[in-house]
Amino acid sequence: MIGLAVVLGLAIGMIVGAVGGGGAILALPVLVYVLGEPVGPASTASLVVVSLAAAIGAGSLARHGRVCWRLAFTFAAPAALGSILGTAASHEIGGDALILAFVPVMALAAVLTWKRAGESGDEGECPDPPRSRTLLAGLLVGVLTGFFGVGGGFVIVPVLSVWLGTPFRRAVATSLVIIALTGVVALASHLAAGSRPDLAVTGTLSAATGAGALLGTLFAERVPQSLLRRGFAVLVGAVALALLIDVLALGGPPGR
Repeated sequence: MIGLAVVLGLAIGMIVGAVGGGGAILALPVLVYVLGEPVGPASTASLVVVSLAAAIGAGSLARHGRVCWRLAFTFAAPAALGSILGTAASHEIGGDALILAFVPVMALAAVLTWKRAGESGDEGECPDPPRSRTLLAGLLVGVLTGFFGVGGGFVIVPVLSVWLGTPFRRAVATSLVIIALTGVVALASHLAAGSRPDLAVTGTLSAATGAGALLGTLFAERVPQSLLRRGFAVLVGAVALALLIDVLALGGPPGR
């Protein structure tokens, strides 16, 4: 089981480093369906995994000057508040309902990722969007982060690039900073609420994902962004379909 966690963690981390998010949207199903964790502790573990991977990936990209720091902190502040609200809401909902609510989010992520495949990878300059727009976007993404136990990168990147006008490569780097900041707050909320993930599984998966994130940032420089995004869109769509079939036809997630 530990060996499997290492392999899957490396794969998840490479996705995080390459496309600026999406790690927890895969980590949650992996923790529940492959590693046998209950849904509640798995959502907490996924926050540990994605926060560490995002911090490592952000550090790698920050060395190249790609992070829009002011935008990241402006976005992260309301996102942290939203993550607390989302966490409180998640504890009022059962495991099956949480997974069913997660499926359309994954489907939306797949569609947005596919649509972004043809966008330019030009770095450009950091934007200066209206503060009200940035605060609203951060709050909504934060609620998603706390509710589902995900880092939100699969939503943050399109929000930064489409809604806030950030060039794609800068959006990826900035997203990783935001994920790390909001993920830590959401994790603290989960732990305060009494959620306790398996330390051995979480630690192994986190370490492997962190290493994979570093490799992902290097790999992304050598592979066309359009290919990475289309492949990720297909993978997320397939996982969403598998989750839907499992809950509706096969009895739902184990360990509820």
